[in-house]
Amino acid sequence: MAHPPSRCYHPLMASILSTFILPVAAGAVALVLLLGLINMMRGGSPNTSQKLMRWRVLLQFVAIVIAMIAVWAMGR
Repeated sequence: MAHPPSRCYHPLMASILSTFILPVAAGAVALVLLLGLINMMRGGSPNTSQKLMRWRVLLQFVAIVIAMIAVWAMGR
């Protein structure tokens, strides 16, 4: 007898990821973006702006990965 395909469903992991970790990651992206914009508007160092924007891109990648893991854990 063949077994039906199993779905990956981890409710605790999905809940932790979507309730706590993903908002922290999104908040970090927003904070770095805001710091970069403030630095540019004040006429700060272009090197600092570049570093902050690189951090923003990296943090966006991490936030997307976390979101995809949360979707996977929900089994959808």
